[in-house]
Amino acid sequence: MSAIHAMATLAGGCFWCMQPLFDPVPGVLATRVGYTGGHVENPNYELVSSGTTDHVEAVQVLFEPERVTYGTLLALYWQHIDPTTSNRQFCDVGPQFCPSIFYHDEDQHRIAREMLDEVKDKYPDQVIVTRVRPAGPFYPAEPYHQDYYRRYPENYAAYLRDCGRSLLPGAVPAS
Repeated sequence: MSAIHAMATLAGGCFWCMQPLFDPVPGVLATRVGYTGGHVENPNYELVSSGTTDHVEAVQVLFEPERVTYGTLLALYWQHIDPTTSNRQFCDVGPQFCPSIFYHDEDQHRIAREMLDEVKDKYPDQVIVTRVRPAGPFYPAEPYHQDYYRRYPENYAAYLRDCGRSLLPGAVPAS
C-alpha cells in the first residue's frame, strides 16, 4: 500500500451486501470480502459460520484518500447497518455478523470514534453495539464469495429483497 492509497475494513453483516456499497464509489480502487477479528488462522466460511472463531464477515476497501475520504466511506457504512444489534444484521444471525469498524491508523481510529459518538446521539435511548477495533489479519473469503452480487445477480436480488436490505436508502440493486 503506497502513501496515496489507504485501506478501510468494515463489517456490517453479510459481506455480500457490503461489497457492492463501496465498489461504485469514485476513489475506491478495489474491494474484497473476507474474515477478520478472530483467533483462528486461515479460517474458511464453514468455520466462521460456526460462530466459534470470533471472526466477522467483512469487506476491505482499497481507496484513494485524495478522491474519497475515510469519513465518506464510514458515512455510507453507517447508512447500511443496524448499529444497535450485536449478533444480527437484518436476516443474518450469528456472531460473525456483529457490526465492526477496524481502523488501520490513528487517524482512522479518531474518525471512527467521532462518527460513533454522532451515531450514539441519533439513538439516545438505545445501546450502540458497533465495535471500533484495531485492524488485524484479514483472510480473503473463498472465490465464490468475491463479487457475489455481480456473479449471481438473481440470487443477490432475492437476498436483498428477502432480508429487507433493498429498502435501505442507496441500496445497490443487482446488475
